[in-house]
Amino acid sequence: MDKKLTSLAWDLAVNVPEQNRVQKPRSSGITMVIDKGLGITATKDLLEIAANYIDFIKIAFGSSVLYSADVLRRKIKLVKSYGIHIYPGGTLFEIAVFQNKVPQFFKRAAELGFTYVEISEGTIDLGPDLRAQYIHQARDCGFGVLSEIGKKDRSIHLDPNAAILQINADIANGAEKVIIEGRDSGKGVGIYDEDGKVRGELLSVIISGITDINNIIIEAPQTSQHNYLLTKIGPNVNLGNVQPEDVLSLESTRSGLRGDTLRNLIKIPLQ
Repeated sequence: MDKKLTSLAWDLAVNVPEQNRVQKPRSSGITMVIDKGLGITATKDLLEIAANYIDFIKIAFGSSVLYSADVLRRKIKLVKSYGIHIYPGGTLFEIAVFQNKVPQFFKRAAELGFTYVEISEGTIDLGPDLRAQYIHQARDCGFGVLSEIGKKDRSIHLDPNAAILQINADIANGAEKVIIEGRDSGKGVGIYDEDGKVRGELLSVIISGITDINNIIIEAPQTSQHNYLLTKIGPNVNLGNVQPEDVLSLESTRSGLRGDTLRNLIKIPLQ
């Protein structure tokens, strides 16, 4: 059962300033949370407060291998009961590729209750044909598919032209969204420099080359990155690797409930 909030605490007293914020169910304004080890109780606490503002939860890296089967099934069932999709991190898929166990990976993911999988090559390399094949296989197994571009190695920089080609190809092959790698640090990978600042020119080139900005999810683990991307792109940019403790902060920024975005809505100049 979808446990939606029936009313908000300040209904009829104060309106949310940003009226263009898309509500669930939605295909834009996605928030994907990175879960690096929340227990059942902590997960339930998060969902009771913030389920309306979360679209995906990713069990980070390959960490779901370390759960007992019972606990993982309970956690997946709990998340899904709040109308949120849940999937294992792309690193686990890459391990399955390396071990030549992709069919077993898909089968077990379905048995455990995962609704999506991530097709990525942050550590390994996949040729375009093999990447397309895995997207189609995942779809045939009944999964929603998120793919990912970008390497986890800081010495390998994101090529915007290659990124554009891959994003468009993945969407054509059946991926629902394409994630731009940001890791859980948001530093030195993807669209970020070594200090975690957005490389604005790189981002602009990528955006200009894709058919629909709603096709991408930008991993943005830092709140400063949320502020930049929401100010530049708008309240309904898709963001991923959001830390659990930052969900309400992010939604406040999306909704004009923080000074950074409220100032833009009511046109107050910087002092």
